[in-house]
Amino acid sequence: MPRQTKQHFRFGTLRAVALGLAVAAATLVAVRPATTAEPVTKAAGGPDFWQPGWMQRHMWGPGDMQRGMRQRMMRHWTYMHATIPEAYRGAQSTVQPTPQNVAAGGKLYQTHCASCHGKTGLGDGDVANSLAPSPALLAYMIQRPVAVDEYLLWTISDGGEEFKTQMPAFKSTLKREEIWQIIAYMRSGFPSAAAR
Repeated sequence: MPRQTKQHFRFGTLRAVALGLAVAAATLVAVRPATTAEPVTKAAGGPDFWQPGWMQRHMWGPGDMQRGMRQRMMRHWTYMHATIPEAYRGAQSTVQPTPQNVAAGGKLYQTHCASCHGKTGLGDGDVANSLAPSPALLAYMIQRPVAVDEYLLWTISDGGEEFKTQMPAFKSTLKREEIWQIIAYMRSGFPSAAAR
């Protein structure tokens, strides 16, 4: 093929590709649905956990969430939007995560918590299936941003009566230092139970 013909062929091909892309882009713009302020997932009927307005309208409305899930979320919601009792506000652990404190916390956890929350915090304790809502998955929850000292102390000390769960209150059973030891044990990844 002569040199001039090759150049015309290449130029023609490039022009055809450019024209094709322009037509495709124009078609996409023409058939695109109108933009709305509503998220696509909401328009499709699914949950939209990224939109605070959707969460406020739907997560706390009657019938939109299973009873157990609503109960479990109430403590988180109360902590984030309302307040916790004065006795726990700003509380910080007085227990260092030393091997001795973690071991002591492990013994306390196995005695007071494992029957519901499971030996490694996976909510699979011996009585877990009989509880509604099911016990929290502590192995995961302890890694979440909400798992700060004051929140954990409040949860373990006051239990779930306020939120109509079967979590017992331990403020009369355990000393505050013992609760901090349990928290240190959980934050250490449930070590003695994981080794078994």
